[in-house]
Amino acid sequence: MKPTWFAGHHLDSQRWKDAMRLYMTSLVTLGRGPEKTTLSHPLAGQLLIERSKYQRFHSLGVVTQTPVNHLISMANLNRQREDAAKVFNDPIHGHIKIHPLLIKIIDTSQFQRLRNLKQLGGAYYVFPGASHNRFEHSLGVAHLAGSLVEVLKERQPKLGITTRDILCVKIAGLCHDLGHGPFSHLFDKKFIPKARPGFKWKHETASLAMFDHLVTDNEIWPEMEYHGLVPDDLIFIKELIAGPLGSPDVEWPYNGRPVEKSFLYEIVANKRNGIDVDKWDYFARDCHHLGIQNNFDYHRFLMFARVCEVEGQKRQICTRDKEMVNLCDMFHLRKGLHRRAYQHTVCNIVEIMINDAFVLADKHLKFEGSNKNKFTLSETIDDMEAYTKVTDQVFEQILYSTSPEEGMVQAREILRNILCRRLYKCVGQAQAPEPIKVTEVVYMDYGMEEKNPINNVCFYSKTNPDKANPMPIDQVSKLLPLCLEEQIIQVICKKTDEKSLGTARTLFDQWCTKHNFTVLKHKVIMSFLQFIAQCGSNVNTPQPTPLKKSCPSRTVREGTRGRQTWLKFGRNQVFLFAGSFSFFYIGIG
Repeated sequence: MKPTWFAGHHLDSQRWKDAMRLYMTSLVTLGRGPEKTTLSHPLAGQLLIERSKYQRFHSLGVVTQTPVNHLISMANLNRQREDAAKVFNDPIHGHIKIHPLLIKIIDTSQFQRLRNLKQLGGAYYVFPGASHNRFEHSLGVAHLAGSLVEVLKERQPKLGITTRDILCVKIAGLCHDLGHGPFSHLFDKKFIPKARPGFKWKHETASLAMFDHLVTDNEIWPEMEYHGLVPDDLIFIKELIAGPLGSPDVEWPYNGRPVEKSFLYEIVANKRNGIDVDKWDYFARDCHHLGIQNNFDYHRFLMFARVCEVEGQKRQICTRDKEMVNLCDMFHLRKGLHRRAYQHTVCNIVEIMINDAFVLADKHLKFEGSNKNKFTLSETIDDMEAYTKVTDQVFEQILYSTSPEEGMVQAREILRNILCRRLYKCVGQAQAPEPIKVTEVVYMDYGMEEKNPINNVCFYSKTNPDKANPMPIDQVSKLLPLCLEEQIIQVICKKTDEKSLGTARTLFDQWCTKHNFTVLKHKVIMSFLQFIAQCGSNVNTPQPTPLKKSCPSRTVREGTRGRQTWLKFGRNQVFLFAGSFSFFYIGIG
């Protein structure tokens, strides 16, 4: 770095930095004869430096006889350089400008960790373009969050949206995914429920804990204060990410902002109708990398977005009545992405295999956390310092390990099978004639399970832009199907030899015929779980055994979004996942 000359004294770069740091973190009182000249800085607070500390300026080579204004101007110039916003060239949104406070957050190890978390988890092993990560998605959400709140501020000044509000919304968009684990949703929806049965945890919880750790570990709070934030804003940011931090049953459960600003809580994570900037970014980004057409245009929503009064409800973000078709395109796109990519048969098989490997290796992997304590993979969620070190690279950590423990040996073999494309097999897939209740939910709906999300969207008219109402049901039904639930089961067999596969397919066909289920491409649905259980323990034989009246014992385990049921017979295990517009998995192995 080029050395700095000041007041005729040559200061090397480190001494100059020390001098500036001393100035910028304090209120400096310099004695000059009978008078005292006070230097202040917004970051300084109201701290005073005693005369002994003033002497440090001399030791650093700063001549106090030089006009104090020179020191002020030089320090402010240094601060302005630090405060400069940065521009990122994003493949989805083009050139986006990022606020300097967000840059401080981005330039931390906790946030940079997101560079090593695949946005779509195991889908990269099926879709070669799905290589994008949570890092760029978070930048995109921060950009869109700022775009939406700034549009509302400009369009409706009476809403009283402040610069603090805007900055908090941007930070929430940036940090909303800090808590994701390896391979994203695989970690919180598959691994944690299996590794820690009964433990209630979701990645939003970890996002809040990681945000606290980021702020503390990197001393971000003084920077936040410098940009005008107050302690209540930290609460507001967390509420924007995860919803109410206290009881949700009170009339207004939020503490970060009053009820008059209820609409701000719909920008990053919309709990009311699912229309939020998080989805806008991942729809556009995922479609781009998957090679799937994106039919939803969020720019139109920004053009028509307004905050309206809705009778009997709180202020909310609404759009023009003519925009209902555009919103329906958004919900159709969500369902299509789940059907074509997120719940793709091979994607799910790969994730099941990765999860099996993680569970086997769990207790053998150790990560150092706070106070040098060691945590297993599933325990890292209890310590954010340890969790910071957990990324998709756990895959390679297991794959290239040399541990002789049986669990690690088996885990390595599973991961090698993934790389060599020796995958579990899908025995079949079928569609149920009517909804059935099963266990853990893998959602493929329009965003609100069996409910129509458009019913929770309010629209304003051209003639009355300040009042909004829900769209009549008869108009909504023309654009979305009457039946919003579809149930599909995939039967996954861990054994790949023809004998086992033949037996499973025979049982599968018998079950489909018995229950009048529609077979999709020799691929099934629900009670096959009970059917195969009733067939007893001899499922490895080529011929199915006769049905038995009694079923084997079963154990039920709580999962993150429902229940996960395991049925054991002989040396084999059947596992099942299910849900609305979902794929169910029955695994045989």
